[in-house]
Amino acid sequence: MGINVWSYLAEYEAEREDLLEAVDKVFRSGQLVLGTSVRSFEAAFAAMHDVGHCVGVDNGTNALALALRALDVGPGDEVITVSNTAAPTVVAIDAVGATPVFVDVRPETQLMDVSKLASAVTERTRCLLPVHLYGQAVDMRAVNQVAQDFGLAVLEDCAQAHGARQSGQIVGSFGDAAAFSFYPTKVLGAYGDGGAVIVDDEQVAATLRRLRYYGMDDRYYVVETPGFNSRLDEVQAEILLRKLSRLEQYISARRAIAATYDAAFAGSDLGLPTVAAGNDHVYYLYVVRHPAREEIMRQMKGAGITLNISYPWPVHTMSGFAHLGQGVGSLPVTERLADEIFSLPMYPTLSEPDQARVIDELLRILARL
Repeated sequence: MGINVWSYLAEYEAEREDLLEAVDKVFRSGQLVLGTSVRSFEAAFAAMHDVGHCVGVDNGTNALALALRALDVGPGDEVITVSNTAAPTVVAIDAVGATPVFVDVRPETQLMDVSKLASAVTERTRCLLPVHLYGQAVDMRAVNQVAQDFGLAVLEDCAQAHGARQSGQIVGSFGDAAAFSFYPTKVLGAYGDGGAVIVDDEQVAATLRRLRYYGMDDRYYVVETPGFNSRLDEVQAEILLRKLSRLEQYISARRAIAATYDAAFAGSDLGLPTVAAGNDHVYYLYVVRHPAREEIMRQMKGAGITLNISYPWPVHTMSGFAHLGQGVGSLPVTERLADEIFSLPMYPTLSEPDQARVIDELLRILARL
């Protein structure tokens, strides 16, 4: 049997009864759109982050885009973020008419290099968008200090870091707003698309609810400001509500697998993940580095083990963003990482025998390089 970098099948078998009950509950409720399940999940997710409001939306990309709009970011504004991220982070900035401005990342953590933020700020800068990559947090104390110094909004991209903490504080609770994706691969994943924005500010939350619902206040059916059809589905909300109660179990399993990998590869020449001081990593991905990446991945695939690269093409090098003028050579650390990084299989139900097989095959390959 092959080993995939991610799979939900064993988790589904273990949780099947509860998940099917969730679907049945929604279908029997008489409310298929913006009903009890969405409201219950929003309340639980907001409470988990100790913030006032959660607004469920259809996916993580729109969570970012609607959050930017609700924070009054739009045409003529600049948003500072990173290129070492999934393209949707930058697509969302572009979708609101703003201009993404990239800063480089730290080589050891691959997270935003916060020391470069202040020099990237211009008179057009409106928002800082740190990406909590792979399951751990950017230095939010430093991000918030720059935001305070220059009067900027802070939008956290938490798509890869559900439940992660920094100095005891949960990610998503540091900035003015935070966007989440519940794509199936995520630490908290739905069985389809889903997303959410969490905020403390009641007015911003009200704006978000209108934006996800055509721009309407749902009590009056009158468009105040044109919006979108970006609602979180009732079925996915009910599934997420039930999975939310198991989030700490998922995180514990991921950390155990990461610890096993750490111990097994400690003596090798594989570049292992570095956890920044004060961070509690949730290991959405277990990302390693090696200059012979392509050969390693080829041989692992031959052994029936699929690995992944997150991300092989930094966003600033993509043709769709060539107009930004930050081409090859502008972000040397990001570009160097893109040539070496790859992910090992990581999901809560990855069995111990499969973990051992990944380790044995990779150690064998490393020894022969």
